[in-house]
Amino acid sequence: MDIKDQLKNLFPEHKEIEKPASKKEKSTIWLQEEPLLCKYVKRKGKPTTIIDGYTGATADFKLLAKELKQKLSVGGSFKDDSIIIQGDYRDEIMKLLIAKGFNVKRVGG
Repeated sequence: MDIKDQLKNLFPEHKEIEKPASKKEKSTIWLQEEPLLCKYVKRKGKPTTIIDGYTGATADFKLLAKELKQKLSVGGSFKDDSIIIQGDYRDEIMKLLIAKGFNVKRVGG
């Protein structure tokens, strides 16, 4: 007699709640057909990675910028419809964007 049977004997009116199967995280960000451009630029002598070419809603692109900065643990900003990440993280960013379902094109270097 296992613990579930013992609990059923003690509480016969109790109904077990079934947990839904865990679903894979669905992206709420709009995916586009054209590739995002991932550029490496030096600004004031410091390396920066710029992601450009998103044609969806600005709010979605801001969410994507926030998520990338959190996953990479770096600083950055969102200006003029482009994401600016501090440092050269082109490879990591491209892997993350491809995993989300985006087409990515590496530009410059």
